[in-house]
Amino acid sequence: MRTNRTVPAALLGLTLLMAACGDTAGSSALSASTAGPSHASMSMSMAPGPRPSTAATVAIVSPKNGETVRASAVALKISLDGGSISTTTSTDLVPDEGHLHIVLDDRLISMTSGLASVIPDVTPGTHLLKVEFVANDHAPFDPRVIAAVSFEVRA
Repeated sequence: MRTNRTVPAALLGLTLLMAACGDTAGSSALSASTAGPSHASMSMSMAPGPRPSTAATVAIVSPKNGETVRASAVALKISLDGGSISTTTSTDLVPDEGHLHIVLDDRLISMTSGLASVIPDVTPGTHLLKVEFVANDHAPFDPRVIAAVSFEVRA
């Protein structure tokens, strides 16, 4: 008798998300070069059934929209109102509790529990930065809670 020992893709994805979130919870530096699935594919694969809503709002304080940054390390400051950041991943969803996902140029670069950090090694040029407040299971709220800015790096 042959036993199938493969891990279902959803379980593997959840395991990777939980590990990634735990690794960055205390970090003040984000990786701008992390390769991996896009933010949309990660969030949507984790979202079976209806999603909770939240009254929380998120904003990117720095960099400002249209700002020119004269260094490859970009200081990121986030404002989160009406919500709190959880350091654990759970399917017990609370409307005012979740995680922050940081997306640079449509690539998820961090899942963080901090409101201030540094994105190192950002290449010269124009970039789109998004921050999303997501539920404790790392999937989006409905409606989504996203802030975005466009900025330019000149080294």
